[in-house]
Amino acid sequence: MRYRDAGVDIDAASQAKARIKQLARSTFSPRVLREVGAFGGFFSMQGLPRDAVLVSSVDGVGTKLKLAFALHRHNTVGADLVNHCVNDIAVHGAAPLFFLDYLATGKLHPKVVTEVVRGLAAACRKVGCALVGGETAEMPGFYPEDEYDLAGCIVGWVKRSRIIDGRGIRPGDVILGLPSLGLHTNGYSLARKVLLEQEGLPLTEPIPELGRTLGDELLAPHRCYWPTVQPLLKRGWLKGLVHITGGGITDNTPRILPAGARAEVRLGSWPVLPIYDLIAQRGNVPPDDMLRTFNMGLGMLLIVSPRDLPKVTSNLKKRREKFWNIGRIIPGRRGVKYLQGK
Repeated sequence: MRYRDAGVDIDAASQAKARIKQLARSTFSPRVLREVGAFGGFFSMQGLPRDAVLVSSVDGVGTKLKLAFALHRHNTVGADLVNHCVNDIAVHGAAPLFFLDYLATGKLHPKVVTEVVRGLAAACRKVGCALVGGETAEMPGFYPEDEYDLAGCIVGWVKRSRIIDGRGIRPGDVILGLPSLGLHTNGYSLARKVLLEQEGLPLTEPIPELGRTLGDELLAPHRCYWPTVQPLLKRGWLKGLVHITGGGITDNTPRILPAGARAEVRLGSWPVLPIYDLIAQRGNVPPDDMLRTFNMGLGMLLIVSPRDLPKVTSNLKKRREKFWNIGRIIPGRRGVKYLQGK
């Protein structure tokens, strides 16, 4: 009896790791001190300010992976993972430094793993983040042969004096919303339940309401907001940011509100993407559930003082960034109050 007889192919793992090394190397900076393959990743902190604070986050892609399996498309979910994690530390003003991933599968397919890591590496390169290591685990009997799980951890940095934690938010501040590209990486369990299991909609045929196939819509990438918010953070124009992930605007916004501050959000002040109307109508999903499950077309919220609002909006317009004024901060208990109408 060999390890291969138990379902683990060490040769396939070695082949995949050789390809991973090449892709990871393309993200390296002079601060990376060791090749991928050591027992740990080495990253130099030389050159960072003395008051630099490390900011970390870990996340996964979730059941969006089911769409990647069904469509045999594996080149986007890696970027989804990196972008999600970059956004999670960006809301605190942190710039990405390095990233590690974890991929576990029932049967290791080197081509599939390479596609996933290619997406990871491409997303890392775009934001100057080094892919310094990870883990690829073959676990027969635990995962189906043609499926995998994907998670990752990011570490970034910010000056202690420039940490964005929402403590400066006050009533009267304005809330701007930046558009998402779709569901990003949240709400897929409900979307799949309604659209695929209940309605039986095909993934590869055009859906009139969407203007493209359901598969293309559901695999739309999780957008990275760092290039947009970094210049605003550098100038000190943002008092708070909210990455709209699981829990939607309803549950994510209070995470950065200080005591005595409440977010007032005007429904109808931004265009809701057609995919959300499709899910709500076909599934008869209550509005409150939609707002707590999906981003509803807004992937990032910016909280800005009225004094800095003209500078922020001017910068966004120069960058041809779409945005909407969706509400304000009011006195009250920490939470979100929705208003109907524009």
